[in-house]
Amino acid sequence: MIWNLTAGRVHVTDVSNASRTLLFNIHTRDWDDELLQLLRIPRALLPRVVDSGGVCGEAEEALLGAAIPVAGIAGDQQAALFGQQCVNAGMAKNTYGTGCFMLMNTGERPVSSKSRLLTTVAWKIGDRFEYALEGSVFVAGAVVRWLRDSMGIIQSSAQINELAASVADNGGVYFVPAFVGLGAPHWDPLARGMVIGLTGGSGAGHLARAALESIAFQTADVLDAMHADSGIEVKELRVDGGVCQSDLLMQFQADILDVPIVRPKNFESTALGAAYLAGLAVGFWRDATELEKQWQVQKRFEPQMSDTRASRSSRRGKRP
Repeated sequence: MIWNLTAGRVHVTDVSNASRTLLFNIHTRDWDDELLQLLRIPRALLPRVVDSGGVCGEAEEALLGAAIPVAGIAGDQQAALFGQQCVNAGMAKNTYGTGCFMLMNTGERPVSSKSRLLTTVAWKIGDRFEYALEGSVFVAGAVVRWLRDSMGIIQSSAQINELAASVADNGGVYFVPAFVGLGAPHWDPLARGMVIGLTGGSGAGHLARAALESIAFQTADVLDAMHADSGIEVKELRVDGGVCQSDLLMQFQADILDVPIVRPKNFESTALGAAYLAGLAVGFWRDATELEKQWQVQKRFEPQMSDTRASRSSRRGKRP
């Protein structure tokens, strides 16, 4: 169990089964009496637990000119999951930002992770309470920033794609960007980054390509862990975040996962999900069916590598 005191808040997380986080018990769906007693926190000090998509109050009329309802409440990754319309068990999204954050909807039952992922609440809408598995990758887009700011091999983040595409493959170069340790499913704070496979023929293009591929490899680790925990075979992975705009990375991701990667027209899934939850709560949209029509595909990446090449590229076989 990890205890983390930050910004005046107590985070209590069991990495193998995050059933109690921020004093909330996801099984009883209420504040955890054991933790409250242990930390001597009166229940009366804590706010009322409300729906993710439900009117829970109104803004002061004097502030905004009207009594605007407060209706959409969700964590950023849960909001992104809803914004990507991953509303059925087995649907998953991955946000490619400075780090990567993958969530899989597991439906109305919490899946206790044996693969060191987080078991978390997805959302509560009306009588429906849904859960998710979550895995975080510490370094994704941050590796591109490192190549730009620390190594100087690119002048802007967007140049990473052109440089990586200048070579046919990674030339045997592999990058482990463990600048701040490794996140899920390893949780190794002492791990450090390394580049291996360098030869006299290795160049900036190979390093750039290995950096992008490192993001895909870490994502594959998380998705494999989710499959092991849930037994669910993901049919597609929906993606968002700034780094997902790299076609080269998204195609490589589809290839090593052997799963289609789907990029929506709107990359801002977190804000979109919060808006969807609020819109449902106030009746702007009648039901989830209307929201499904809102979500639109910008590009779909189908696996193209042969099984042999994909296994060789990733040093891993297909998921069972």
